[in-house]
Amino acid sequence: MLTMLSGHPEGEPDWVKRISEGDDEGYFGPDSAVWFVNGGIPVIVAGVGALLMQTLHPGAMAGVHDHSRYASDPLGRLSGTVQWVVTTTFGSTETVGKESSRVSRLHDRVNGEYRPGSTPGDSRSYSAHDEDLVGWVHVIFTDAFLRAHRTWGEPIPAGEDGESGEDRYVREWAQAGRLMGMANPPKSVAELDQALKNFGPHLRSDDRVREALRFLTKPPLPWGTRLPYQILVAGAVSTLEPETRQLLGLRKPWWPAIMVTRMLLQLVSVVLGSESTSRQRAQERIERIRSARA
Repeated sequence: MLTMLSGHPEGEPDWVKRISEGDDEGYFGPDSAVWFVNGGIPVIVAGVGALLMQTLHPGAMAGVHDHSRYASDPLGRLSGTVQWVVTTTFGSTETVGKESSRVSRLHDRVNGEYRPGSTPGDSRSYSAHDEDLVGWVHVIFTDAFLRAHRTWGEPIPAGEDGESGEDRYVREWAQAGRLMGMANPPKSVAELDQALKNFGPHLRSDDRVREALRFLTKPPLPWGTRLPYQILVAGAVSTLEPETRQLLGLRKPWWPAIMVTRMLLQLVSVVLGSESTSRQRAQERIERIRSARA
């Protein structure tokens, strides 16, 4: 289980240890909605759901198909996504900058051509740095985080002046979109929903999507991780809109996936402890900074 979530057999890889480094509190902080949501156990399910959603944009799917390691190392891809989200959430601005540079270097080689529609011969060049692709990734991850938290998390603390907890989260996490290169990320749930609708006409399913989904939903994992991963997939699929499931060609599980996923997340919470190691490392850094200022 620890290996599946962190990519490291002992559960704390070096990149988590580096979260304790730096001289500021980072882009968010202990009282932020981002810490509240992204530091919660439901984010595990959200990561799986976002990877499923990502396949529906033909440009993003081309990048996944041509350059991703989802077929040879599905858990490695999941743990790589976890690394970026966790570091951006809890790291100092310097650490986040280094992590963003790492991801940017990986994206430098992700380019090529894709068919935006079904018209034969119609093709378009793409780069992982393209703002529409960056925007798609940011929007689907933000949406997936919120859906998972609504289903399995506690209410997000409200912001000032009557701002809802969910609006507060979207507004704060917009910083992650800017770090990725999105000029105008959504800053409220309404803007997030509109951004998703705007992408609607560009989404489609094809043989590449179906191939990716076969690996993402039933990857060749070690026996010890197959069942928990299948539960996470079922939970993620259950949170998707019916139209999205239909486009993906996925059915809502017939069994009580929401309840079983909750049980798995409770088990994960027991295994990992009430507070994540990454949050502990961030708090170590913040306490050190505040003590130095006193």
